[in-house]
Amino acid sequence: MLEIGQPAPGFSLLDQEQRQVSWDQFRGRPVVVFFYPRANTSGCTKEACSFRDLRDEFDQRGVAVVGISADTVTRQANWTAKYDLTMPLLADTERQVIEPWGVWAEKKMYGRTSMGIVRSTFLFDADGLLLRAWHKVKVAGHVEAVLAAIDEVGSA
Repeated sequence: MLEIGQPAPGFSLLDQEQRQVSWDQFRGRPVVVFFYPRANTSGCTKEACSFRDLRDEFDQRGVAVVGISADTVTRQANWTAKYDLTMPLLADTERQVIEPWGVWAEKKMYGRTSMGIVRSTFLFDADGLLLRAWHKVKVAGHVEAVLAAIDEVGSA
């Protein structure tokens, strides 16, 4: 689990357009990284669409937004096309980022236990240091809470 003040573990993954995206590309600007369980499901779609709908707010604050899940590039691409999503959505099918960042965990739903992504969001400053973390995110109002945190810390 990442701790406040820690640097982000680096990564390099493919986005929905099959472009290689690495953590180093975001150096020098604040970044929000949100992890979601599965593309094209109701909660994940609401969350991604909220980030899409408030993109101008993040852009005005100079903050990049990146989503990561264990979905394939193809699934990410189809979801992007269906909902006109505007941020990089990275495919971590081997859980190279998901596990070290501490968002892969045991989950219980409908009496069943399984391993999966715990919906989480991380806010990093321009130096790549963790400022805020949200775990077990409830989608309603979450993106607005992230914006409020950015304003509170002075655009990271």
